[in-house]
Amino acid sequence: MSLADVTYLPESPAHDPEIDAINEEAFGPGRFARAAYKIREAGPHERALSFVATDNGVVIASVRMTRIAAGAGKALLLGPLAVRPAYKNLGIGRRLVALAMEAAKNTGWPAVVLVGDEPYYGPLGFRKIPYGQLSMPRPVDPDRLLAHEIIPGAVSALRGDLDHADALLKVAEPA
Repeated sequence: MSLADVTYLPESPAHDPEIDAINEEAFGPGRFARAAYKIREAGPHERALSFVATDNGVVIASVRMTRIAAGAGKALLLGPLAVRPAYKNLGIGRRLVALAMEAAKNTGWPAVVLVGDEPYYGPLGFRKIPYGQLSMPRPVDPDRLLAHEIIPGAVSALRGDLDHADALLKVAEPA
């Protein structure tokens, strides 16, 4: 396999079974108990801002983006990002993140948030969110709550409980 054989594509519904398999392989059954998954359960991800990497037509990696909000702020939640083991450490994950970030910027999103490791995501422009600024629906190591600010000041508008944007809209709708 050569990196020249890897193709990057916008995600489509046809990719779902392979993406599910990659996420199961990468994160196991415990993934459903994580805070980010709790947020994702409340509504759909943004397929137009989500991408896959393929090798000879087979999905080998994926990244998804989900609309979120907290306080007066809105953003995207990046993840899950998963790469099949045989393709790790080749830059495929970083390329997927770059594609997703560019799509977020081009469509006017002010910021991107994720739960991840700063040594990996820091070089991609992600920084720790100040302690206590956001709360997740399940416990999260605050050192792993990171954000990339696309529009200056956007991250400071994210305050309080972080949730899927659709869940917050449902709460705001009159009965």
